[in-house]
Amino acid sequence: MSTVLKAEGLGKKYGRRWALTDCELEVPAGHVVGLVGPNGAGKSTLLNLSVGMISPTSGTVEVLGAPAGTQQPKVGYVAQDTPTYSRLSVSDHLRLGARLNPAWDDALAQQRIQRLRLDPKQRAGRLSGGQRAQLALTLGLAKRPELLILDEPVAALDPLARREFLQDLMEAVAEQEISVILSSHLVSDVERACDYLIVLVDSRVQVSGEIDNLLATHLRITGPRRDQKDLPRNQHVVTASHTDRQSTFLIRTDQPILDPAWTVTQLTLEDLVLAYMGRDVQPTRPVLEVQR
Repeated sequence: MSTVLKAEGLGKKYGRRWALTDCELEVPAGHVVGLVGPNGAGKSTLLNLSVGMISPTSGTVEVLGAPAGTQQPKVGYVAQDTPTYSRLSVSDHLRLGARLNPAWDDALAQQRIQRLRLDPKQRAGRLSGGQRAQLALTLGLAKRPELLILDEPVAALDPLARREFLQDLMEAVAEQEISVILSSHLVSDVERACDYLIVLVDSRVQVSGEIDNLLATHLRITGPRRDQKDLPRNQHVVTASHTDRQSTFLIRTDQPILDPAWTVTQLTLEDLVLAYMGRDVQPTRPVLEVQR
């Protein structure tokens, strides 16, 4: 399986509002994918569509080569609020997981619970936020999925709990060789855990690819004021800014910069993400329909 998630013309409408419109996306297998974008970009809607929790208004989405929602045994999912049942104990959650998942790995689940020092008799409602997140991750991993989808699972955690969660995730990925889609608004989380990046703005994919390759092919060039149409064709302009005498361009190119007038600097991952998030996106369908 070369593609774990594929969306074509995908859209979801609530009343008059489009939460996701005309989304085109292809996620390769074998990566830990960071899905980033501003609030309201459609990240959670996309992931909910991908696991079959909601149905699309338009377009299609496939997961592991089949329509979304038909591959539940092969897909692990941890929602944004890392849901657990507050009145059930830790061991109750594991028993429930075993009953609902045919490929459930109880040895893995028990090993994780012991290593995390979670009391099996403790009710989930009395666990800390970090402990609940780890319990939810345990449930997702112990079903032995081919694809694990995480919707901002650490957004509400403190820095230490967030680091521990991501460390556990990376170890599990190395051991189980699973594909992961991790939605986050924190670039530091993506930088720590992911090797593939997708930037989603207004439901449109602005850029995607392996992070190392993206950083190698994006540069900031600064020099005497110049119109971007005068740049070589192999230098795709992502953003541009100008003063009276100086121009600064963030460009994407796989060719060396030969013009000595330019000062060239490398980008950080945060530079790259913010550049694409800050671009103007022209929607092909209105976000809010006007009543005629």
